[in-house]
Amino acid sequence: MKGNGSEIPIQIADLQKSFGEQKVLKGISLQVKSGETVAVLGRSGGGKSVLLKLIIGLQTPDGGSIQVAGKDITKLDEPQLNEVRKRVGFLFQQAALYDSLTVEDNVAFPLSRHTKLSNEERSKRVHELLADVGMDRDLGKMPSEISGGMQKRVGLARALALDPEILLFDEPTAGLDPITAAEIGDLIINLKRKRKMSAVVVTHDVHGANAYSDRLVLLHEGSIAAEGSFDDLQSSQDEFVKQFFSYSSR
Repeated sequence: MKGNGSEIPIQIADLQKSFGEQKVLKGISLQVKSGETVAVLGRSGGGKSVLLKLIIGLQTPDGGSIQVAGKDITKLDEPQLNEVRKRVGFLFQQAALYDSLTVEDNVAFPLSRHTKLSNEERSKRVHELLADVGMDRDLGKMPSEISGGMQKRVGLARALALDPEILLFDEPTAGLDPITAAEIGDLIINLKRKRKMSAVVVTHDVHGANAYSDRLVLLHEGSIAAEGSFDDLQSSQDEFVKQFFSYSSR
């Protein structure tokens, strides 16, 4: 990892989160190594997206610790947390592009706010980022003028703008047709090879996760039901794991 040489960019220990009487996470412990892509699977409402929001500090845990880029974010104030966030890229489920900005301006936004690049340098950087995701011919289009898959590509380019060492994906292939979903999966693979970033991918797409992840983590009722390679989970004798993979293969 950049900065402190740590081999473990994300370290989560005994992470707990409840909403009222509902215990969403019941003591999750998880590590993501440098350059590793971990896919987090599970049923809807099982705490996958909550886990991502906790990692980025959008929500506060009830207990446990979350170390990101060498900092325990549960102990940081807002300015300190924002510094850590600059080292983390986040691709939201719906891409979350600014409707009033062009594709180019959406990607330029974090560069304008957090760097001192000149206009020329910023424009060059935006073009490079969009080229990496195959969107460099659509600079002047508005989000409403491009497809859902294209919006996710632009969202990914924006997430990469500050050259993060960690990337978080929330359902990157949700709502996409199989071909577009496979293309997004290929993008994740190519980014992994090119940038060697650590990544956490929350997804329902078991077979996509098999293609691009080094390790799969399956959540069930607030705990980790299984963890390992695709083959490890597919051959598991745990009843929930067997059921989850059985339905996923239909």
